[in-house]
Amino acid sequence: MMEKEEIYSKVMRAGRRTYFFDVRETKAGDYYLTITESKKFTNDDGSFHYKKHKIYLYKEDFVDFRDNLNEMIQYIIDEKGEEVISERHQSDYKREEQNGEAVAAQETTETSSFTDIDFDDI
Repeated sequence: MMEKEEIYSKVMRAGRRTYFFDVRETKAGDYYLTITESKKFTNDDGSFHYKKHKIYLYKEDFVDFRDNLNEMIQYIIDEKGEEVISERHQSDYKREEQNGEAVAAQETTETSSFTDIDFDDI
């Protein structure tokens, strides 16, 4: 099935992920929303490919979708706050207990011979 051209679009970049929000038109002339997540993966040989996931959202589902999304976002903020716990994404992240509470901690290692390289810049 060939998708129609976008009526209105926005792009949101988030690290290795890119989100596309596109308003499209049905055959009947009504609008709907597609949300696409595109994630970049690097192969062993240095080449890369993208994996895409798409959600089609129609007007009859807008209110419920928005309500559920807002509820989930608020739950996360209420439970964990708005601060991003980025250490959890690092390979040397480990969880420790301190005074009975879980605390994020990082192991320290010697990296005197290590050079930080961003392969996206090559």
